[in-house]
Amino acid sequence: MCDLPSEPLQYTAIDMQHRQLNRTIAIATGLLMCAVYVLYTFHACLLSGLHRSLRQSPSAQPAAGGTTLAPTTQLPHVRILGSLVRIVPLTVEDGATAGKRPPAAPLRLVSPAATNTTDGSPKYRFLRQQGLRPSRHLPDALIIGVKKSGTRALLEFVRLHPDVRAAGCEVHFFDRHYAKGLAWYRHHMPPTIEGQITMEKTPSYFITREAPRRVRHMNPATRLLVVVRDPVTRAISDYTQARSKKRDMKRFEELAFTNGSAGGVVDTSWGPVRIGVYARYLERWLEHFPPAQLLFVSGERLIADPAVEIGRVQDFLGLKRVVNEKHFYFNSTKGFPCLLKSEERSSPHCLGKTKGRNHPHIDGAAIDRLREFYRPFNQKFYHLTGINFGWP
Repeated sequence: MCDLPSEPLQYTAIDMQHRQLNRTIAIATGLLMCAVYVLYTFHACLLSGLHRSLRQSPSAQPAAGGTTLAPTTQLPHVRILGSLVRIVPLTVEDGATAGKRPPAAPLRLVSPAATNTTDGSPKYRFLRQQGLRPSRHLPDALIIGVKKSGTRALLEFVRLHPDVRAAGCEVHFFDRHYAKGLAWYRHHMPPTIEGQITMEKTPSYFITREAPRRVRHMNPATRLLVVVRDPVTRAISDYTQARSKKRDMKRFEELAFTNGSAGGVVDTSWGPVRIGVYARYLERWLEHFPPAQLLFVSGERLIADPAVEIGRVQDFLGLKRVVNEKHFYFNSTKGFPCLLKSEERSSPHCLGKTKGRNHPHIDGAAIDRLREFYRPFNQKFYHLTGINFGWP
C-alpha cells in the first residue's frame, strides 16, 4: 500500500486562504459603501435643513437696541418678472422703528402685520409661490401737491415702473389722520420687495402747516415731488371740479372777487385762489427739507410731453429710465395723454372720465386780474425753485 501524495492538501490550504481574503475584502467594501451612504445622507439632510431655515425662519436675532443685523454671506439676486430681486429673510420688527427701511441693511425686520398682504397682482402671487413675502413700509417718496395740477397723472405714470409701488388712494395721514400713528399709515402702504420704492400721494400735504414737520419726523430723507401749473388755470380747474359736485354753486367770478366781479379785490380766503400762492407754502417745506430733496414737475409739460417729465422723476428717485414715450398715447378728444399699459391693465386706457374735464367760460377781465395778482408770487416761486415755468 503506497502513501497518497501531499500536493492536494497544500492546494486546499492555499485555496482556503484566498477565500478568507476575498471575504475580508467584501466585508470591508460593504462597510465603506455604507459609510459613504451615511455621510452623503447626512450632508444632504443638513443642506436641505439650512435651505428651509433660510426661506422659512429668521436667520438672525435682532441685536440689543437695534432692528437689523448685517448678513454674514452674500445674498443671491434673481430676476423675477423684469425686476432684480434680492432674496432676504424676513424677521420681526422692533416697534421703535416700525416700517423704516435702513438703506444699507439687506436684512429687514418686519412685523407679521406688515407682511400680511392681500395684493393679488401676478408678480406678488409669483413671489408668494416662491416662498418670498413682500412687506409694507413707510413711503420713501411723497407726491405732496399741488391739487388740480396733475398729481394723479404723475402717480399713474410713475407707477408704470416695476420698481415703484404706490398707495392707490389718498391716505391723508399727515393732515387728517396723524393721530392714528405710523403703524396705521404703514398698513395703508402697498407691499414691496427689496429694491422697490414705496410712494403715496395726497396733494393737500403741500398746504398743510404741520405736514413738513411731520414728514421730517417720519423720515428726514423722504423725497418730495410737487406738481405745479399756472395758478389761474389751476383755480379754474379746482372750481370746475367743485361745481361738478354742487350744481348750484355761484359763478367763478362771484367767488374769486370780493364784490363778485373782476373789478373787485381778489378774495384770497377762497381756497381755489389761496392754493395758487405756491411760494407761501414752499417756504414752509424749505424750513425742514433741503431743495435737493424736492422735485418740481410742470403740470403743463406733464400733459404735453409726459415721457420727458417722467424721465426727470425716474432720475430723481434713483431709478433706471424704464418708462418712456412707448408707454403713452395722446387722446385728442380728452386733450390728455393716456396709457398704453399699466400694472393693473395691459390694454390702452385713460386715467378716468374726470380727467380732461371741460372748463366753464370765465370772463377775460377776471382772468387778466388774477394773472396780475399772481405775477409777483410766481416770480418768488421761480426764485425759490430755480425754475421759470413761463406762466403768463
